[in-house]
Amino acid sequence: MRFEVIQGTLHRANKVVVYGPEGIGKSTFVSHFPQPLFIDTEGSTNKLDVRRFPKPSSWQMLKDEVTDVINERPCRTLVIDTADWAERLCIESVLQAHGKKGIEDFGYGNGYTYVAEEWGRFLNLLQDVIDVANINVVLTAHAIIRKFEQPNEMGSYDRYELKLGKKTTAQTAPLTKEWADMVLFANYKTIVYNVDGQGAQKGKNKVQGGKRVIYTTHHPCWDAKNRYGLPDEIPMDYNEIRHVIEDQAVKADQTPPKDKKAPVKQSAPESAEPDKSHQEPAKEEKATQPMDQKQEPVNPPDPRVDERIPKALRDLMIANGVDEWDIQNVVAARGYFPADMVVADYPADFVSGVLVGAWTQVYAMIKEMKEKDSLVFN
Repeated sequence: MRFEVIQGTLHRANKVVVYGPEGIGKSTFVSHFPQPLFIDTEGSTNKLDVRRFPKPSSWQMLKDEVTDVINERPCRTLVIDTADWAERLCIESVLQAHGKKGIEDFGYGNGYTYVAEEWGRFLNLLQDVIDVANINVVLTAHAIIRKFEQPNEMGSYDRYELKLGKKTTAQTAPLTKEWADMVLFANYKTIVYNVDGQGAQKGKNKVQGGKRVIYTTHHPCWDAKNRYGLPDEIPMDYNEIRHVIEDQAVKADQTPPKDKKAPVKQSAPESAEPDKSHQEPAKEEKATQPMDQKQEPVNPPDPRVDERIPKALRDLMIANGVDEWDIQNVVAARGYFPADMVVADYPADFVSGVLVGAWTQVYAMIKEMKEKDSLVFN
């Protein structure tokens, strides 16, 4: 037999989806996961004291930030906040790559298929964060109420679903739920009761309650699941799932995250600050010291890059150390525009569809030209 047979429970980092109505506290809840690092796609963590990457201005920048987490391992939990705003970047990327203005312009539903395929590749990249770096991945998302009809029943009813694209959700939402180990639905628990004795359907009703809770198992009115035997309903408190998240991480790999400064951190454990919700074990605190020491921004402002350049391209240039002359030479080499034409004067559709939409290929050409000493630097 060529393949090894593996039996027993496999422990690894967790894949978690947390969704619910806006303002219920999803970002605050996931900020208590072990050493979270946020990729904030919508700016919802501005008022939270958390570690974060710069807000991605393009789909390529978002993927580059995830790749950076795999390579550098600067955290124990990667948070994409939120998935529905990340999907917007995905849709924009697909439109730019095919020169379309709207998802319906593809015809025959092809646009939705392209988005689903690209979203699936993104989930595969997040899976590498789990498998390669042993880092938890958490996706937050908003909830939306939609009509649902069961194939074997008459009538329809309302239920909560992931608020991914209004039309693309039929393909991207199932992929996301299938990918996750836990899908947690956060909501306000309310009770409706009749006050005039005429029944809830015709009479006057009032609502009481409003406690924030998390539902962990499937219900006709919402999607949820977990693979750890959690109660159907728990308070919206990270301590309720702490044992699942942190026990899995400890059993999966006792090795601390990759850090070049790891030997130095052992001599300064006293600099660690306790977690607000619970004290981490001393050994865990030691392993995490160098990560907190790296406070400089990932993409510092670069005055050498013309501010007139569209932000999506400018962010990619700064993140990858690319200057305007690099872009101009590659563009000229491909015969698009003259070498002396500044990047800020390129047409907007060329910037979004070619330079940003195919940044991986553009950047590969820049590196190749530099290696061959084909560029002439100012």
